[in-house]
Amino acid sequence: MTDAAPHADREPGRPGALANQVEGYLLWQARVTEAEERARAFTEPLHWLTGAQREEIEQHYVRDCLVRARADLQRVADRCRALRGEYEERYRHLRVRCVACAVAGIAVAGVFAVAAALLLTTVAAHR
Repeated sequence: MTDAAPHADREPGRPGALANQVEGYLLWQARVTEAEERARAFTEPLHWLTGAQREEIEQHYVRDCLVRARADLQRVADRCRALRGEYEERYRHLRVRCVACAVAGIAVAGVFAVAAALLLTTVAAHR
């Protein structure tokens, strides 16, 4: 796997690149909205907070949620890249084995064809 492979879906002009970017943007915006809603729900029962304190706590809460979300997404992306590498390696081995079996099968069939031809020519010569 090359260094460019993990970011290949971000390259302009590749099929689906724009769709992937839009999907990622929309998913992230949903995560931001969810964090903001959870922050408001967190500070709602804290009636003694001033408006500025409430806003500061909500901003901190949102930042913390998004940092954690980004770390989670990075771990998932790293695992996906690792799995992709493992599957590509397994596929290469499988492909080599299939080609080797096909070549061996053709070779065996060739040997049998030559043996049959020799047998037929020997039988025909003795008649």
